Amino acid sequence: MLLAALALGTVVPATAGETRIPEAAIETAAGLRDRALAENPGYAIIEELTTVIGPRMPGTEADARAVEWAKQKFEALGFDRVTTVPVTFDVWLRGEERAEILGTVPQPLKITALGGSVATPAEGIEAEVVEFPNLQALADAPDGSLEGKIAYISNRMQRFRDGRGYGPAVAARSTGAVEAARKGAIGLLIRSISTAEHRFPHTGQMRYEDGVARIPAAALANPDADQLSRLIALGEPVSVRLMLETMTPGEYTSHNVIGDLIGREAPEEMVVIGAHLDSWDLGTGALDDGAGIGITFAAGHLIGQLPERPRRTVRVIAFAAEEIGLLGARAYAQHEATRVREHVIAAESDFGAGRIYALRSNAKDEAWGAIEQIGDVLRPLGIETERGVGGPGPDIIPLATRGVTWAQLAQDGTLYFDYHHTADDTLDKIDAGDIDQQVAAYAVFAWLAAEAEGDFGSAPPGSD
Repeated sequence: MLLAALALGTVVPATAGETRIPEAAIETAAGLRDRALAENPGYAIIEELTTVIGPRMPGTEADARAVEWAKQKFEALGFDRVTTVPVTFDVWLRGEERAEILGTVPQPLKITALGGSVATPAEGIEAEVVEFPNLQALADAPDGSLEGKIAYISNRMQRFRDGRGYGPAVAARSTGAVEAARKGAIGLLIRSISTAEHRFPHTGQMRYEDGVARIPAAALANPDADQLSRLIALGEPVSVRLMLETMTPGEYTSHNVIGDLIGREAPEEMVVIGAHLDSWDLGTGALDDGAGIGITFAAGHLIGQLPERPRRTVRVIAFAAEEIGLLGARAYAQHEATRVREHVIAAESDFGAGRIYALRSNAKDEAWGAIEQIGDVLRPLGIETERGVGGPGPDIIPLATRGVTWAQLAQDGTLYFDYHHTADDTLDKIDAGDIDQQVAAYAVFAWLAAEAEGDFGSAPPGSD
């Protein structure tokens, strides 16, 4: 056994104050890794969720069924304790939606309403379209210059493995309607925040601002955005009819669902892994974030099958209402506001189903040796340890801002934004072998972090 540990490069003398992981725990982690690859526990959970529940739009009947499914699944997988945290929000629902180019070359456009958009009048709106290459160009337009017109932001998202093209592009979706309304526009079209060439428009949450008119907003599929841009480039005015039906039926309470494997020595301390349970309504939410649910539930299940519980509690969280503003994550962070130090480290799987290629963390210097020990066990999975880069998963952000140490198991997102928030986010996009690799990685991470002797640096901001 000692030779196996030496082969993993984990037997390193610790200095006073350093966080380290015992050799026996490392040997167990290697077995967990190999079992995950052999037993394939994650894919079946994703398949079940996306088949028997399907799309899980916050505030819908399917949302309620998903919460019950998650509670029952945690129990069936052998978790010691299953609890919930309520999350209350205003519901937004999509109805009928369509758009068409008018004039001498009439043709339909593939569009979808942005999440939170107001409806158009029942007959729709008709107006000339004014194109802007990006959000900044729209913001720079003179006030009142778009009176009675529809603004169209045509910037295209760039493809990267780490998804860094998303941030610069998504601002058009988030705040484009506010900027357009300030200029007098009666509606907004954006190019989908997408790297795909298919005719599936990508939805996603947008927001309004108090004191600024609320105008309807929709996303165009990439080929349709290209067509609209080509027509505008011909130099003649181009008009579009846009019809969006949306509903806001009122307030609803969903729930975060939490499964705990209670620690054998320090049950009050916890290592958190999680994913979000909700999804947009267009597809079945297989990639976003059924994959993360399957990965983290299965990782916890594998740990629970070990002969003994981890030293600390391993907590798996199925977050509610992520798609409409990290609402479940915010509710959880508020619920646990006095227990920052007890959240030893936290990670989320919410970037599709691509293989993990890097382990990253903001762990304190004295704990970096333990992070490298975890990385040594992950290396046979094709995962390298990287320092000084990365960031927390979306649902971990509210915890991280309160001082909880984060880890990132960075996934290959090269293809993720081809399907993100579309009707094409379905189970057939997931490779079971890739899920096995990720289950193995999360099981290793959670087990070893829970077994570590010493902490990773979680502390409220400003504390010593």
